[in-house]
Amino acid sequence: MLQRFFIFCSGADTEILDTCSNGERNKYAGIGATVFFTAVMAFIASGYALYTVFDNIYTAIFFGLIWGLLIFNLDRYIVSTIKKRDNFKGELLQAAPRIVLALIIAVVISKPLEMKIFEKEINQVLLEEKNAMTLDNKEQLALQYTPKIESLNQDIANLKGEVATKETETNALYDTYISEAEGTAGTGLLGKGPVYEEKREKHDAALAELNALKETNGDKIENIEAQIAALQSDYNIAVADSQPIIDGFDGLMARINALGKLPWFPSFFIFLLFLAIETAPIIAKLLAPKGEYDYKFEEQESVVATWVTQKVEQRKLLLSTDGEINQQIYTDIKNEEELYRYKKQKAEELLRLQADSFHNVQVKGL
Repeated sequence: MLQRFFIFCSGADTEILDTCSNGERNKYAGIGATVFFTAVMAFIASGYALYTVFDNIYTAIFFGLIWGLLIFNLDRYIVSTIKKRDNFKGELLQAAPRIVLALIIAVVISKPLEMKIFEKEINQVLLEEKNAMTLDNKEQLALQYTPKIESLNQDIANLKGEVATKETETNALYDTYISEAEGTAGTGLLGKGPVYEEKREKHDAALAELNALKETNGDKIENIEAQIAALQSDYNIAVADSQPIIDGFDGLMARINALGKLPWFPSFFIFLLFLAIETAPIIAKLLAPKGEYDYKFEEQESVVATWVTQKVEQRKLLLSTDGEINQQIYTDIKNEEELYRYKKQKAEELLRLQADSFHNVQVKGL
């Protein structure tokens, strides 16, 4: 039962193969088993690749099964259409397009499994790329907010500078009127005289202006700090909103690119392994000696080709003979006098009838 299933997978003619030896059947069962397991590997590889795309196991299994069946059908067709001939170069030329197709299939099959085999290394590469992308993203977003924040901070510094300048002026006036009262500066008289009162009034006026300036600038600073806090909040929200996109940067293309950054040597040998698996049925068919099945299959093809050629030649001969006979018959009819007179008589009768009909129409019109 299993042998018949693998023979079916090989694409061989079971009716012819049933008449062959057991060794011949085993050979084609082995070729069919290679075709079958190649399709199984294609199903596993494509299923994993599609799972990385859709992130849904049922969708991956469904489309992976379709891909596996497609590869099975292609491999079965490739093996079944390679016919053993006595010329190896001719067989190789016949199989060349199929080997190229097998090469493409091997690439498609091997890449997803390479990604699974080197999954940990790929995850490390992706982690480094995600970290770099996170830093770059923060820097790019900061370019939108930092100039505004720096400008607002400069406004705060200017407002604080105005207060500090005014405070320095007020302190200087305070020192002036105190020195006047102590007699260490100004008039040099000890006590609170008219000059002292004048300088004290200037200080008190400056102090009132300083307190008013502190209150006004304090309100402005609070307003600016609120704007800075809002911008900082917007920046944090923008970073948080874009982070899931970076965290989700692990799709099929990202993993393929990450795989390309790993050393090529192990991946190359995995590719060669799958290339050997994919081309094994073709190579086995090319290298196998011409067997009993091949002779019987060639004989059956020869019988059909001879029968078709014979039928075509018979039809050509029949057409040629029938044409010659028809040509001779119509030539004889052309020379027949009795037929000529009969057709002349009928033509005269037709002309008379036409003339009578025309005459009757004209009479009715009058």
